[in-house]
Amino acid sequence: MTAPFAPFEWMIAWRYLRARKAEGGVSTMTWISLIGITLAVFALIATLSVRAGFRAEFVDTILGANAHVTVYSSVYVTETGQTTRAIENYDALADEIQQIEGVTRAAPLVKGQVMANLRANNTGVEVFGLTLENLKTIPRVAGADDRWGDIERFDEGVAIGSGVARELGATVGDRIKLISPNGVKTAFGTSPRINAYEVVYIFTAGRYDIDRTRIYMPFAEAQSYFNREGRADEIEVMVTDPEAVDSYATALLQTAGERALLWTWRDSAGSFLRALDVEDNVMFVILSVLVLIAAMNIISGLIMLVKNKGRDIGILRTIGLSEGSILRVFFICGASVGLIGTVCGVILGCLFAIYIDPIFSAVNYLSGGGVWDPSIRGIYNLPAKLQVSDVLSAVGLSLGLSFVVTIFPARRAARLNPVEALRYE
Repeated sequence: MTAPFAPFEWMIAWRYLRARKAEGGVSTMTWISLIGITLAVFALIATLSVRAGFRAEFVDTILGANAHVTVYSSVYVTETGQTTRAIENYDALADEIQQIEGVTRAAPLVKGQVMANLRANNTGVEVFGLTLENLKTIPRVAGADDRWGDIERFDEGVAIGSGVARELGATVGDRIKLISPNGVKTAFGTSPRINAYEVVYIFTAGRYDIDRTRIYMPFAEAQSYFNREGRADEIEVMVTDPEAVDSYATALLQTAGERALLWTWRDSAGSFLRALDVEDNVMFVILSVLVLIAAMNIISGLIMLVKNKGRDIGILRTIGLSEGSILRVFFICGASVGLIGTVCGVILGCLFAIYIDPIFSAVNYLSGGGVWDPSIRGIYNLPAKLQVSDVLSAVGLSLGLSFVVTIFPARRAARLNPVEALRYE
């Protein structure tokens, strides 16, 4: 009794695979299934890598330019009878939060929405009041790939996003006006406050909505501008493990006091990230169907091969080959198509993920530009992140389906009656 997948079985399968169509070898349908599996695996890996890259870039821009956790106060009534959310003991509170294990930064912050003006250009912006020391700890701002000016001069002016600079036509050294409707309080009501500030630093954080709307102002100046003397609006908190941000909630609430409320980066972007996860699962299922369709073509090709090789099967059975040997011969034929197609698809998919930037640039050039709109997608380019798990998922799916569908025509060949196969020969 011969061992499974003996050398002669591989030899016979190889002869069948490389035989010309006129000799009853590989049919056009087999070539179609090979190409189909290649393209399906390529599409699966390319899609998974792009989705993983998009999610990684999106999360990185959130964590690199925003607080991981924001600590703010619930509404309370002051001694003068006013309702407010302001934090008065912000320095002491920030120091206490800084002592929590896993917290890397706790920064008092003043926020407000105003209109920015330069010459005839106007745009709505959101002002963040921070100290220079805290601003320099924001990776996507202080360490932006595209930045202009000197961040060390931050106390002399303001830092603005590149999108704000583009809307206003501003460059480093220009003086922009910030107009707040909640300005100076007088006996006749509140008059708008208009202050001019020099642009000392321009940054590109990598997120369209941040670059398009954000301005950083020195903390003390922001307190004065927004009538927050001696107060802060919230405390920005950075942690060592943003993915496990919920694990810090208990310690932060205990430290911040009974009026404290938390808002994490998952709260602000959680619905979008959940939508991405759902979309990833749906795309994987859809592309898996494409792989299945391509693998099903193997059945057609093998059935035609079995039909063409009926006489050979009869002779092989007559000289002593078992049903198992015949089954393995044709299983090798079908599985080889799936294996070769999978390998080719993996190579194409990995090359696409590695060289996505020049590929995307070429597509953008040929289409006349405007393929990727950052105002809709949020980030400026199409990223790709090649993950071993995604490649293994695609390989496992493709090979699994290819091997399974190959069994059925291989069993048909094995059960072919040699007498019937040779009756008319």
